[in-house]
Amino acid sequence: GGTMRWAGNLHGPSDTLDPIAFTAGIDYQRGRVIYNGLLRLNENLEPLPELAEEFEANATATEWTFKLRKGVKWHDGSPFTADDVIYTMGRHMGEDSKSNAKAYLTSVKEWKKIDSHTVKAILNYPNADIAALMGIYQFKIVKNGTTDFSKPVGTGPFKLDEFSPGVRSVHTRNDDYWTKPANFERVEIFAITDSIARVNALLTGDVHMIANVDPKSIKQLEASATAELMSTPSNQYNAICCMKNQAPGNNDDFVLGMKYLVDRERIVRTILKGHGTPGNDQPISPAYPEHCADLALRAHDPDKAKFHFKKSGVTAAEVYTAPVNAGIEDTVLLMQREAAKIGFNLKMKKVPNDGYWGAIWLKKPINVVTWLMRPTAHAMLSVAFAPEAPWNDTKWKNPRMGELLRASAGETDKAKRMEMFCEMQTLIHNEGGWVLTSHNNYLDGKQKALKGVVKHPLGNTGGYEWPEFAWLDS
Repeated sequence: GGTMRWAGNLHGPSDTLDPIAFTAGIDYQRGRVIYNGLLRLNENLEPLPELAEEFEANATATEWTFKLRKGVKWHDGSPFTADDVIYTMGRHMGEDSKSNAKAYLTSVKEWKKIDSHTVKAILNYPNADIAALMGIYQFKIVKNGTTDFSKPVGTGPFKLDEFSPGVRSVHTRNDDYWTKPANFERVEIFAITDSIARVNALLTGDVHMIANVDPKSIKQLEASATAELMSTPSNQYNAICCMKNQAPGNNDDFVLGMKYLVDRERIVRTILKGHGTPGNDQPISPAYPEHCADLALRAHDPDKAKFHFKKSGVTAAEVYTAPVNAGIEDTVLLMQREAAKIGFNLKMKKVPNDGYWGAIWLKKPINVVTWLMRPTAHAMLSVAFAPEAPWNDTKWKNPRMGELLRASAGETDKAKRMEMFCEMQTLIHNEGGWVLTSHNNYLDGKQKALKGVVKHPLGNTGGYEWPEFAWLDS
């Protein structure tokens, strides 16, 4: 019983309960509380049944059939059926879709209702990843016809009581949940944007779990009698986005100068306190089997940085930063100091976390970003590096990248597929606008008394999966 309080690091006016618009961790957490997906991904990234009881592909992976769970009710008491799935998936399809996740489903031609509890995805080309993709946060199932997401109903473990974007949401237990009802009676979700205040709220017992602990606070948590650190290795990454559609990012030499400025080993050692691995200007780390081991780590090389900056003709640049993730601001500060040594003026424009994703990211010429891991390497590349992806956050549009993404989705020859993944990683490493500095462990904090939170590579605080499993030890 009782109330569970969860505090993230970011919120703002763009907080939403509409899954197709989910952008930030706080959105994902609310989505997991209110809704279900067809499937969910466990900590080993295996798809498990949720609203779909059974799922299978045909022999060529060009059709996927989902048999839906019977007897599931929406929070308003109405029955869940195939119509809800067809409506939900339709919102991700087509040119006019506003979905942040539509790039994942470019292989799907149509979603077809077979009967009241069976749906089929019919594909344009083979895609073995469809089941794994159904566990992605944006694919939570919404009720047929829903257009107003200020007070939506879901099928999930908690009903919505109140929601104010940039303030908080309050949820009460769904006692008619289709599986075992949750342990908590009530959940409160909000953000504390100041990292010191967030840790203090955990240490004083005001909250039960916090996302994004600053590495500077690790020792405090380790010394606490009541709270503890959760460090979860994953493919999460920090990067500086140099927009390729505007100056100075449209100058390849400038971007290369930025890449050679980064002392990657030092970032992991001193800024992340060892809780991560060096980044290599492309997003696929050894956390994925498709990681290209042949691609050498780009070394910190001030002489090469100076050469490329000089060749670019750019003498100064400004990076918009916010503490969107552990270590990102300190990383830019370190780059600033290294730049000064070679006569380059790298400025930092600090902006608040509140509203960052709506006002700065994808807009300002140089900005910072952090990405959570996606369930497959193909999904990671599709959502942020495909030429047509809405979240291609340096606007790097490479037609070859699009060809390789499409070809690799259905390639069954493992060696050929690996070659394609290596080529994609090499393209991004050499030509992309991302200065990808580190792969960070998720650093979260929780009360020692909070049990049932399992480390999960897809996101903070156990991949946001705790709502129906966690409990407090009295």
